Amino acid sequence: MREPKGFAPDPQVRVRDFKIGCIGAGMIMAECHLAAYKEAGFPVVAIASRTRDKAAAVAERWGIPTVHDTPDALISDPSIEILDIAFPPDQQPELIRKALAQAHIKGILAQKPLALTLEEAIELRDAAAKAGKVLSVNQNMRYDQSMRVLKQILDRQELGTPVIATIEMRAIPHWQTFLEEYDRLTLSNMSVHHLDVLRFLFGDPDRITTLTRKDPRTRFEHKDGITVSTLDFPSGLMAVSMEDVWSGPREEGFDSDIYIKWRVEGTDGVAQGTIGWPDGSPSTLTYASKKTTGGKWVSPKWETMWFPHAFLGVMEQLQYAVKTGEPPALSVADNVKTVALIEAGYRSINERRTVELSEISIHS
Repeated sequence: MREPKGFAPDPQVRVRDFKIGCIGAGMIMAECHLAAYKEAGFPVVAIASRTRDKAAAVAERWGIPTVHDTPDALISDPSIEILDIAFPPDQQPELIRKALAQAHIKGILAQKPLALTLEEAIELRDAAAKAGKVLSVNQNMRYDQSMRVLKQILDRQELGTPVIATIEMRAIPHWQTFLEEYDRLTLSNMSVHHLDVLRFLFGDPDRITTLTRKDPRTRFEHKDGITVSTLDFPSGLMAVSMEDVWSGPREEGFDSDIYIKWRVEGTDGVAQGTIGWPDGSPSTLTYASKKTTGGKWVSPKWETMWFPHAFLGVMEQLQYAVKTGEPPALSVADNVKTVALIEAGYRSINERRTVELSEISIHS
């Protein structure tokens, strides 16, 4: 087996200059954002959440010096240069607007989905541009190590022309309680990872066809449970994203086989792998290329994981954009295109048809 050379599964940390204020103290902030920032040496100087006690507990755990009583108070703190938001999407836009009005805040990292509607996402994009602020969206799967190495393989054209790509998820999300109040579930809160990373890998598709059914495990009312989307790209590439959030009965004593697998087949090679999120292991990748491996399978290795290490890259790219004036790798303008793809998927579900992306306007 040939040893693969020259891949970069994790990004270089180029900037650690900006003081970060965090809004939110739930799992994603406490276990992912702050763990990654600690490892990278990013200065987190303040935190706030819906309840001060929860924010204080997370601050004590991670050595954050200031706890604000409210998110508004943190946004007004003149020491904050980067605002990191991990808050419900119905409340996020208001926080972003308040932050855009603060002269001391140079950059904002928002969660996905950026907003509950495409119209509001477009409005936030345009408001950030008008304010001259860097607004970035935390599409962290683009920093999963297997996705980064796959992108490098594709950019080197080691697989030739991509023919078909699949992402197959059979895993059970922990749905946050606030999602029970929304009329959208899997497509906007789980498929968004996969549809966005397909855009990252292959560019923008021409059309999407999405089918769904209710998930037997999810007790609150919902429309999109188990979800399958098929994308057609201008090159002829077909991609399928499946989110099987049921994945079979999982009561005590039932052996688990949950996983997320992906595969890309091209005219000159095949790459496939797994996403480690469901069991907390590193993601994997193995590939074979007529051009570069003699048709033999090779497997780059790394020890880092999607959770939490991808969040290091997400925050680093925002700081780099603020420092250099270059567009962030995860720009709000690009993310609006992902929001539009989600919107097209819901139109496909509702109207039971294939939807052309040209039907969805992203112009204000």
